Amino acid sequence: MDERTTLEVIAPTVEEAITQGLEQLGLTAADVSVEVLDTGGKGFLGFGARQVRVRLTVNTPPQKAEPESAPEPEPESPSAAESAPETESDSLLARTEEVISTLLRLMKLEAEISVRYDESDSEGRKPIRVEIHGQDLSVLIGRRAETLNAFQRIAALILSKEEARWVPLVIDVEGYRSRRERQLRRMAHRMAEQAIKTGRRQTLEPMPANERRIIHIALRDDPEVETQSIGEEPRRKVMIIPKP
Repeated sequence: MDERTTLEVIAPTVEEAITQGLEQLGLTAADVSVEVLDTGGKGFLGFGARQVRVRLTVNTPPQKAEPESAPEPEPESPSAAESAPETESDSLLARTEEVISTLLRLMKLEAEISVRYDESDSEGRKPIRVEIHGQDLSVLIGRRAETLNAFQRIAALILSKEEARWVPLVIDVEGYRSRRERQLRRMAHRMAEQAIKTGRRQTLEPMPANERRIIHIALRDDPEVETQSIGEEPRRKVMIIPKP
């Protein structure tokens, strides 16, 4: 009988549902398995009202083998042991490129795509980073990256459903996200200085979850301020609070 702890979370996006679930469980992404139960009802470009629903299942810790009775394992071929994870990774990267190419073709957009694994985040997750380059791709970004965020969410849901686990994905178009991240970091430090100088809380404009995360990370090591997300989606925002 499977008695592992499970938790179902409802949120506007899969990423937010996972983040909320991990916070409630007090665990990291490596400690749980994620199953997307409902992909929501936002449609191709983010329209609709139904939220997503995911289930987090706490992984069972491996049992220690008894030294007295455990048989000697047969030596595994080094080439087989080393090539298995690499083959799996290459397969996922190739499938990611295929999914992105298909979505772009459906949108009648021509572009060059590069796919690679990004650095692990603070929770141990290693997202796949997709760089898209081409001409006249502003339509893929949209106002305040609304179209790009919806495009990224759709691609991540397709991959996650195929893999039966959440696949973190970051899609950038012509360096937009990199430029936006630099802008957000500069703004975060500027507003933190304002909070320290005036002794008053500073509330930033509403942002999507991935941009709020950049603000939190930019200021997490600042000994004079702390950050907090407030409000409800899609008007959720970051508050910068001076420490006493």
